[in-house]
Amino acid sequence: MLTSTKNPLVKQLRSLGESAKDRKEQGLFLVEGTHALTEAIATAYPLSIVCCTEKWIAANPDLYDQIETSIDEIERLEIVSEEVLQAIATTKNPDGAIAAALLPSREVAQIKSLGLVLETIQDPGNIGAIVRSAVAVGVDGILVSSDSVDLTNPKIIRATAGQWFRCAMQTSTHLADDIRKLQSQGVKVIATLANASKTYWDYDFRQPTLILLGNEGNGLSQELIDLADEAVSIPQSDRVESLNVAICAALLLYEAKRQRSKSQKTMAHAL
Repeated sequence: MLTSTKNPLVKQLRSLGESAKDRKEQGLFLVEGTHALTEAIATAYPLSIVCCTEKWIAANPDLYDQIETSIDEIERLEIVSEEVLQAIATTKNPDGAIAAALLPSREVAQIKSLGLVLETIQDPGNIGAIVRSAVAVGVDGILVSSDSVDLTNPKIIRATAGQWFRCAMQTSTHLADDIRKLQSQGVKVIATLANASKTYWDYDFRQPTLILLGNEGNGLSQELIDLADEAVSIPQSDRVESLNVAICAALLLYEAKRQRSKSQKTMAHAL
């Protein structure tokens, strides 16, 4: 059992939770908690290091067996003391398991039916909530601007409740070019604007669609607004200045799901 908080492994893993630069240099990111670890294993996401306490093993024997079964793929499996786990964790009350996973590949997300673009989103909680909605609806993928919060930020991983591992996401350094490429493939691009005359209820989400969502305070850049094929608004009371970007995403995505489900039922009845 690893009991010293001064062990080099502790410093290595702790740095993954604190710095995007360290994550990039090591090619790893931190996965904290049973729920996230369960989803990582369920999706066969490559793990490099797993640390857990004896108490956690006793409470999660089946999951620990799965980890041991995957030992050929995992470089290091360590049983650690509660103090060591606390020294690694970015949360005040870790539940007994932490892992380091390989950074995701930079393959382009294949968006053919429904996708999202997130521009300059700064709050990890917002991205986490958006990812959960995206997975629930079944989007093809999410493109995120390079000036948004790092996608492997531990707060994002936690906020997704493990769904991070089930969502195709890509950080784009040339967001406008990537959007144009999707447009050339027949995907319609819609911008979300507070002053758009057309509401999202009136847009036909049955067609291949890419939804653009902008910064929490400033919205979309003019460059992306100009790229959009259409702009839509979300109706709201005059007493409300704006909606949270994660709520906007959920409303738009579920309207897309509603329209598509209705269309599928209509076609089924026709047959």
